[in-house]
Amino acid sequence: MKIITAEEFRSSDERSSVQSEDVTLDQTVLEIINEVRKNGDEALSYYTEKFDDVKLDNLIVSEQEFDEARQLVRPEFLTSISQAYKNIAAFHQAQTEKSWFMNQGPGIVLGQKVTPLETVGVYIPGGKAAYPSSVLMNVIPAKLAGVKNIQIVTPPLADGKINPHVLVAAEEAGVDKIYKVGGAQAIAALAYGTETVEKVAKIVGPGNAFVARAKKWVFGDVAIDMIAGPSEICVVADETANTAFVAADLLSQAEHDESASAICVTTNVNFAKKVNAEIERQTATLERKAIIEQSLEQNGKIIIAVDVLDALEIANEIAPEHLELMIENPSEKLPYIKNAGAIFLGNYSPEPLGDYFAGPNHTLPTSGTARFASPLGVYDFVKRSSVISYSKEALLGSTDQIKTLANIEGLTAHANAIEVRKEDPDA
Repeated sequence: MKIITAEEFRSSDERSSVQSEDVTLDQTVLEIINEVRKNGDEALSYYTEKFDDVKLDNLIVSEQEFDEARQLVRPEFLTSISQAYKNIAAFHQAQTEKSWFMNQGPGIVLGQKVTPLETVGVYIPGGKAAYPSSVLMNVIPAKLAGVKNIQIVTPPLADGKINPHVLVAAEEAGVDKIYKVGGAQAIAALAYGTETVEKVAKIVGPGNAFVARAKKWVFGDVAIDMIAGPSEICVVADETANTAFVAADLLSQAEHDESASAICVTTNVNFAKKVNAEIERQTATLERKAIIEQSLEQNGKIIIAVDVLDALEIANEIAPEHLELMIENPSEKLPYIKNAGAIFLGNYSPEPLGDYFAGPNHTLPTSGTARFASPLGVYDFVKRSSVISYSKEALLGSTDQIKTLANIEGLTAHANAIEVRKEDPDA
């Protein structure tokens, strides 16, 4: 990876995370969305055959396929997915919200009513890889929020079936229905409904560029979690860090795809060179070497900061999806971190721990959006309604003040709605 100074980083456009608009991609996605809205299941079958080379008789995963899936996975997977479920559920249970009410004064009750969304659609990527962890991370918080109807869309394999590990994870999480459809067409189906696919209130889950752009276009007609960009990691490391650990964690993100971003921020040039050497050594042994090398060539870098506090400020400027603090006494530096999707403290809290097992959600803000966005959580699957209850006496005691404010804004009908109650002979 290239080694640059903090000054070079700040004076360049290295931090830019804005994705250039792809007109061709937009045109393709909009065409798919419109076809699905117009032709429903027929369009889904057409695009599934076109893009996945699979001709399906039924878009819905059958009970028999669920039963077969459990027989196809190894016992150690069942044990692992069960423990991961428990860890993720325990963490997200702490995020659950309840309705609340307060007495603001005589005859005045105010509050907030929390209501779960009725239907949620979860996109799970398919293709060459399987993502059972994404099933748990998206479904569990929705379940804990109280969502009654959770549906998954995911591309079918060449044999027309869904990866068994995904099916087992979905069954473990309590998914109501799985559709064998992926891509922009799946997002359109969830947003607008077809003869088979039920329209949902919100769509969550990661996907490729077509999926991300489709989520952008249907937003407003349906809610979405976020428009996720390429995966990214920033490791802030000092001389106390293990260079093999630093290199391994950077590579764990670089292997996602060629657009993934892996950045190390340190204060020591010699340490940076050792990390680079370790990256080269480990890369040579990894299966996804070609992807890793291209990712590091395009987006990988080691930034030399002035000191640890400068390194932490650079991390805030990057606002990474994953931030690892491999520094001395990392907990003491946690207050300095303002922008990060997930924060990992110390040499033995690697990013994959969060991806699969620890409990916090791995659906995280990317492309610098950690400046204002949060990880997926139970709070993403509920609505909040304010509740106002005034007695006659309480309202009459405030009429003049309300009318004053309404008249200042020129909204005389607002003032009148108060005045008619004041003039009510029964008042």
